[in-house]
Amino acid sequence: MLMISLVILGILVSLIGLAGCILPAVPGPPLSFTALIILSFARGWEPFSLSFLIVMGILTACVTLLDYVVPAAGAKRYGASRLSVWGSIIGMLIGLLFFPPWGMIIGALLGVLTGELVVGRRGKEAFRASWGVVVGNLVAIGLKLALSGVMLFFYVKEMF
Repeated sequence: MLMISLVILGILVSLIGLAGCILPAVPGPPLSFTALIILSFARGWEPFSLSFLIVMGILTACVTLLDYVVPAAGAKRYGASRLSVWGSIIGMLIGLLFFPPWGMIIGALLGVLTGELVVGRRGKEAFRASWGVVVGNLVAIGLKLALSGVMLFFYVKEMF
């Protein structure tokens, strides 16, 4: 009974982790990795080798770090100011609050655009910086979804 409960808990944690790849308040890949640990524990540490779990743990840490670096790199690549990056964060949180989850992307776009207009950039230059943050966020979301999807695949594969 305990094993079945842990397997079900692992599935739920993995699915929440997948959703967390899009929702910024939920740590997607770390939850997906936790699901692998739960399944391993529930099945006597047999489904996954120690080296597999270490590799997945390292990938989880790397993708989690990149989640913070990639959007800022996208902003810098497209010429955003420091104020615009903060505007992106504030806009993302406001957008997520009122129009989840897509409001997060729209809010980030509007936050950067507002920041660029405040620092005196106009038109194309302001929109270009805004686009950089959006592209960076989408790349980060893609990385998180890819890793969490792979972990979910291995979880389901080892269940059957």
